[in-house]
Amino acid sequence: MNELYKKIQEYLNMDTEIGFEEFRDYYQNVIQYLDHEQQEPDETEIWQSLFVAESIMSNAENRAKTVKNNAERKKYRKMNERMNLYAGHFTKKLNQLGYTQDDIEYHFDDMLDDGVHK
Repeated sequence: MNELYKKIQEYLNMDTEIGFEEFRDYYQNVIQYLDHEQQEPDETEIWQSLFVAESIMSNAENRAKTVKNNAERKKYRKMNERMNLYAGHFTKKLNQLGYTQDDIEYHFDDMLDDGVHK
C-alpha cells in the first residue's frame, strides 16, 4: 500500500490532471491490491488505504461531473461508488481503534500536508 500511497501523493501534487487511462490503471491497481493482496492491515496501512480510497473517490466524483464522454462518466461513477465502500470500511476500522471523525479529518490534513512538503 505504501507505493500506492506515494503515487496518490504524487498525483495530488501535480499541476496537470492525469488522463482517463492513467487514472483507470491506477484505480485498477488499487482494487487489485485491496481485493487480493491486502491481508490484515496495520494502523499505518489502514490510514494509507483510507487516504487512497478517499482521494480516488473524490477525484472520480469530480471527473464524473465534468467529463463529456458518457462512457467515461459512467466508469468514474462506478469508481466513486466502489471507493466509497472501501472508505467506509477503513473508516469503520479506525473508529474501532478509537478514532473519531475529527481525529480522522485532522490526520487527513496532516497526510495532505505531508504530500505537499515532499
